[in-house]
Amino acid sequence: MPDAQLFDAAGAPAERLALDEHLFGREPNGALLHQAVVRQLANARQGTHDSLTRGEVSRTTKKVWRQKGTGRARQGSRKGPHWRGGGTAFGPHPRDHRLGMPRKMRQGALRSALAAKAAAGELLVIQELTMEAPSTKRLRLLLGAVSQGRSQLIVLDRPERNVQLSARNLPNVRAITTDSVNVVDLLRYEHLVLSLAALRRLEARYGEPAAGSAAGSEPAPAAEPAEGER
Repeated sequence: MPDAQLFDAAGAPAERLALDEHLFGREPNGALLHQAVVRQLANARQGTHDSLTRGEVSRTTKKVWRQKGTGRARQGSRKGPHWRGGGTAFGPHPRDHRLGMPRKMRQGALRSALAAKAAAGELLVIQELTMEAPSTKRLRLLLGAVSQGRSQLIVLDRPERNVQLSARNLPNVRAITTDSVNVVDLLRYEHLVLSLAALRRLEARYGEPAAGSAAGSEPAPAAEPAEGER
């Protein structure tokens, strides 16, 4: 059964914590992860890039030189793409880069990313992650005690303004909630630091369904995808 190191609120190591086998014990699907990353990065593109064609640039319409007798190739306008300041041939224009992906595949990719973190020993759990006031120094010391990685993704079960403000000033550290967990962030940051409540919430959402649930009952609605996941 997969497990992770549990730390107390001060960053001291405690016992090993057993993880949900259905969520963290699966074999990561590399192809599904790749598709999810490509989709999320494509959906984040604005698609507002544009270039001017020869019909849109503002240049004189006077003929460059007379048609014959110059020994040079005939030219009718300085708006052509071969002229400096002319239009662009086959340049980019506004378009929608969004890609679709079924909900079950998106959830499967997220499960694969979480399982990969657990298998690599890069998933850490803190008993309670709260702060009475914003303190970048305190959060830096706490992360230094629990993680020696180059970057950390902090996941909270609910918005914690003081923690999120403290993480904002730390390079290579980001603090989000379970509603904003996405594949790109899970793969971009080296260590995943979860509060215990956030871990239980992820296990309840993506883990093994409860044995006592009635057969044939409707599944609980999935949470709204994060901004980068839409």
